[in-house]
Amino acid sequence: MFASSQATPQERRTFWLLLLIALVVIGAGMGLRDPWPSDEPRFALAAKQMVESGDWLFPHRGSELYSDKPPMLFWLEAASYTVIGSWRIAFLLPSLLAALGCLVLVYDLGRRLWNRQTGLYAASALLITFQFIYQTKRAQIDPLVMFYITAANWGLLIHLLKGPCWRAFWFGCFCAGLGIITKGVGILSLLLLIPYVFAVRWQWDGVARMGAGAWWRWSLGLVALLSAMALWLVPMLLGAKAHASDPAYATYVSDILFHQTAGRYGKSWDHHHSALFYVPIVLFTWLPLSLTYPGTLPHWWRALKAKDARVLLPLVWIALLLVFFSIPKGKRDVYIMPALPMLALVSAPYLGELLQKRWLRVAGLLFIGVMGTAMLGVGSAALMAHPKFASEFATARGFDDGGHALWWMFVTIGAIQLLLIATLRVRHAVTAVAGGMAAMWLVWSLWAYPILNDSSSAAGLMQEVREHLAPGDELGMVAWKEQNLLMLDRPATDFGFTQPWHDQYAAAVTWQAQDPAHRWLFALDPVMGQCVDRSKAVSLGHANRREWWMFKADAVVPGCVPDQSVDRVPQAALED
Repeated sequence: MFASSQATPQERRTFWLLLLIALVVIGAGMGLRDPWPSDEPRFALAAKQMVESGDWLFPHRGSELYSDKPPMLFWLEAASYTVIGSWRIAFLLPSLLAALGCLVLVYDLGRRLWNRQTGLYAASALLITFQFIYQTKRAQIDPLVMFYITAANWGLLIHLLKGPCWRAFWFGCFCAGLGIITKGVGILSLLLLIPYVFAVRWQWDGVARMGAGAWWRWSLGLVALLSAMALWLVPMLLGAKAHASDPAYATYVSDILFHQTAGRYGKSWDHHHSALFYVPIVLFTWLPLSLTYPGTLPHWWRALKAKDARVLLPLVWIALLLVFFSIPKGKRDVYIMPALPMLALVSAPYLGELLQKRWLRVAGLLFIGVMGTAMLGVGSAALMAHPKFASEFATARGFDDGGHALWWMFVTIGAIQLLLIATLRVRHAVTAVAGGMAAMWLVWSLWAYPILNDSSSAAGLMQEVREHLAPGDELGMVAWKEQNLLMLDRPATDFGFTQPWHDQYAAAVTWQAQDPAHRWLFALDPVMGQCVDRSKAVSLGHANRREWWMFKADAVVPGCVPDQSVDRVPQAALED
């Protein structure tokens, strides 16, 4: 059923070379930086606390339960650390593996549905796309969700187009279940059944027909879906029941199962945008693959007119995904990232022809040329003219030299990209585009990561905190961020994360008064208000676009409580 021609040595070498390039480009910089805000420190902290506490079932953020996301990514980061022993690598490893997995799955779908060359084009198109690399070089949940949805789509498409293959279908449903317990949206893979039913009803070419007696096999897909979900839900619910005396666990269950899923979708409370928000995302963050739209659109139209189900199912699924995420007010660019592998797949059959077109080669050179010119221009202006934006950036990052090393990096990237255009020209435009993108990611990863790490991750800030703590001293944290506790790398006392800042401060001062000789408080500048004598406190300077202090009990103004209006600050000016 799945027989295909034996791969030639050249095809095998090309495939493994592609994966090696992906490993180098996406993996570049691993070990050179710590987690950066806003999501990375939060997830890494939850994983770190799992390892340290032994409680892998209920994620924590400091002393509080963390119910914003299911623990799948935290498990993988914690497991990676258990194997590797380095958080600088472990926190990024799940994203890297998810990216490589997506490339393999897309290649295999292209190979099975068309041919090996199509598979190579599909994987290459995905790898070169800006959003794919940008997000998979970060430690967020979305690359993992994209992998599980792509794996689910792989199983469903194999079954629906090359089947019947029930094992592939059940595997796809199981992966959809894993996607659900990763971020809730894994169920979207099952939307492929809508165009499939249409294709069967109207007798499209290339669609598999299962027979009237297969209903029980279809129902096993639901069993596979629920089985995957049960891997987390059953232990979690049993664990919450075992902690019935603590209302925080009941709140955790309610929040993660209802408020953070249906509640977030139906009544989004952040990232509000118009219904057309994803149009520029599809056009610009999916560059340079989006440059092929003028060529692929006519091909897709002809394929649909010819009733080619291989094109219908992925295209309609992409459209349904875009509609689904366009309905709620809350929108983020990463929400639609799972559509990228399917876009690469459905574009791949025509890329061999399109890459020979002069207009596409010229468009690719213009894209790299604009990027290179912008990089070179920004870097040169910052180095020579010292404009306001460069000064403000250097101040925010704590660069004493104005950030010259970073601006030279911009100049280097731009120069490499423009040199590639001048050398390779239209005849080798594909190489120029691929080389220009690779150069940008490699230089950024190997050059910017070490320069920006101290200010972005709070590593430098928390190193200074540790230097002020004598043996036997304790630290309490007020109005803290996840990167502070993560990078402190020693035990600390917190007074809640979601608690109002004035309540945190009051509890912290009471705690400090119990042992004033050995207890320090670490706090954000606004929360201190007039309640701390700054002449007796230690200024830690500017980090993560905030001013931080630490102080002992002698700096505390007795009986003073910060104004409650300070609690509105993090929702506005201090957002990561």
